[in-house]
Amino acid sequence: MRLFTHRTTTIALALLLSAVFLASTHSAAEVIDRIVATVNGRVILQSDLDESLCYEALLTNRSLTSFTDDDRRVVLDRLIDQELLREQMKSADFRHATDAEVNARIAEARKQYPQGATDDGWRSLLARYHISAKDIFVHVQQEIDVMRLVDARLRPAVQIDAKSIEAYYRDQFVPKLKQAGASEVPLAEVSAKIRELLTQEKVSEMLVSWLQTLRSEGQVHIPGVTPLPNEPGVQSQ
Repeated sequence: MRLFTHRTTTIALALLLSAVFLASTHSAAEVIDRIVATVNGRVILQSDLDESLCYEALLTNRSLTSFTDDDRRVVLDRLIDQELLREQMKSADFRHATDAEVNARIAEARKQYPQGATDDGWRSLLARYHISAKDIFVHVQQEIDVMRLVDARLRPAVQIDAKSIEAYYRDQFVPKLKQAGASEVPLAEVSAKIRELLTQEKVSEMLVSWLQTLRSEGQVHIPGVTPLPNEPGVQSQ
């Protein structure tokens, strides 16, 4: 369940917080952050990853202890992709999400959680996932910006013809209706929805390709990780 999209994709605090704690002579603890990745010279810290893992846990309604190493790598990859895309937002004509847009999206998202009905309940829920309202605001703003960038760059290049819509209607939409025991719906009534669905699928495919290009043309370093053959642009340190 993504919190802020129609589809719109995170572990016990002991597993999340892998920063090193050093005790001072006054018995105080100091958190030493570490670098988990660099993207074209910009640093992603362990604290950034920890926060994103907590956010993912909230979105997917999972406990912090349920995330595996693979899950954490997925979240790190998402942070890397977001950083690569943020570099593409530096154009002067890019319109970032406004505070009003972000707050409206958060208000809508809160409806998905029973605790979100009251401010106290919402704060309690966020505290359980070790994330603040300010953190949520930043994540939502970034998500809106990324979606806006992707739509502006990729959607205009997508062309869905009538034959593709008819094929989807015939081969997938109608069979699913029959399987569910529902009455058949005329193509004309669902054509626009099918077009949008196919457009979103195509945009997603193009986004994967675009991100691969950005990685291959950039410098992505993940300390201690040996890149796989299908990970262009990723280098270990």
